[in-house]
Amino acid sequence: MLIGFMATGKTTVGRMVAERLERQFLDLDHLIEETAGMKVPELFRTQGEPAFRRAEAEALRQALKMDGIVLATGGGAACREENLREMLASAYVVALSAPPAEVLKRTGGASGRPLLDSAADPLAEAERLLTEREPFYARAHLRVDTVGKAPPDVAAEIVAAVRQEGRS
Repeated sequence: MLIGFMATGKTTVGRMVAERLERQFLDLDHLIEETAGMKVPELFRTQGEPAFRRAEAEALRQALKMDGIVLATGGGAACREENLREMLASAYVVALSAPPAEVLKRTGGASGRPLLDSAADPLAEAERLLTEREPFYARAHLRVDTVGKAPPDVAAEIVAAVRQEGRS
């Protein structure tokens, strides 16, 4: 399971990890969108963040019941104590990281990420969010800094750790 701040490569790397481990890849945001019948930004806009977080928690509970998957979560999914406890108890949790300036470089202008797109100062908001979320990410079984690394290299690092832990 991949957690971490937005634009750290969870989906891209997660697909590669799943392929290398011969598992199915799932993106938690896609599961939420299927259930809600709308895209995440629309869900945020029309129903608000609390409704999104409820939908996210339910989708996570459903995903954790599945065997043989690699799951990429949204940036805030692991930042609710109940969610993180369930993740750590059910899966090998890998936190991908990148500093706020790198995140903004990767997302560009209109990122499609509601929490940044609505901010007057996206860098300050990214810094605030990351500071708030870091204690949750720090509890992962493995942390991988993605700065300066190609996604295949990050995936290889994760696969090696998963195999070393006997979880492949």
